[in-house]
Amino acid sequence: MTTEPYIKMRKLLKIFELGDSKVTAVNSIDLDIPAGSFTVIMGPSGSGKSTLLYMLGGLDWPTGGSLMVGGEEIARMDENDLADYRQRKVGFVFQSFNLISSMTAEENVAFPLRFAGISSGERKQRAETMLEGVGLGERMDHRPTELSGGQQQRVAVARALINDPPLILADEPTGNLDSNSGFAIMELLFSLHQAGKTLVVVTHDQRMTQYATHMVYILDGNLVDESDFLAATQIQRKTA
Repeated sequence: MTTEPYIKMRKLLKIFELGDSKVTAVNSIDLDIPAGSFTVIMGPSGSGKSTLLYMLGGLDWPTGGSLMVGGEEIARMDENDLADYRQRKVGFVFQSFNLISSMTAEENVAFPLRFAGISSGERKQRAETMLEGVGLGERMDHRPTELSGGQQQRVAVARALINDPPLILADEPTGNLDSNSGFAIMELLFSLHQAGKTLVVVTHDQRMTQYATHMVYILDGNLVDESDFLAATQIQRKTA
C-alpha cells in the first residue's frame, strides 16, 4: 500500500516581477516530503530555498503549480484560509528570531494563542510549559534584550510549538548563533522530529545534515542531486 506524502509539490512555480524583468525563484519543482521526516533544504543565497519555505508556510502564494499539505491545497487558499492554515498546522522559526522586544519571553510565546480565543490564564500556563520544555523556565520574565541569541531562538521555537502544529518550518535557525548555541538548537529541533513532528529546515549549516532523514538541494530555483550541488558550490567558492 502506497502512503501519500504529507507534503506534495507538483510543478510548483514562483516568479517575482521586478520592474520590467521577471525572476524565477522556484522553477516548476516536484517534491514529496513524508510525514514525520526531518527534511533539510540546502542551497546558496538566492537559490530559492527560502521562497520555497515561505510558500510552504502560507506566507507567500505560488505563481503556478500545486502545493498540498496534509491533503489541503495551499496554492488555492485566500488570505483568510492561509491564516487559518498557519494557525492550525504550521510553526515557523526564523533566523532573526522575530520576537517582540517589549514583551517578556512568556508573553512572546503566548502571543499566537490570542488569535485562537484562548483565555489569558490558559495562555500563560501553556507558555510556561513550553518555556520549561526548551530549558528556559527561569527566563520567562526576561525580555529579548536580556537573553542571549541561543535563548532567544529557544523562545522562538517555544512560540512555534504553542499551537501544537504538526509541521515545523525553520529558516536558517542557526544563522545568527555561535557554534555551541547553534548545536543546541539543532538538538532541540531533532527532539521535535523524534516526538513525531514533520520538520523542514532551510540552512547553510553543514552540521544540520547529520540530523536529516531527507536532503534536498536547490540551485537557481531547480532541484538538483547532491553531486551536482557539490560541484556547483565548489566552483562558486573557487571563483568567489
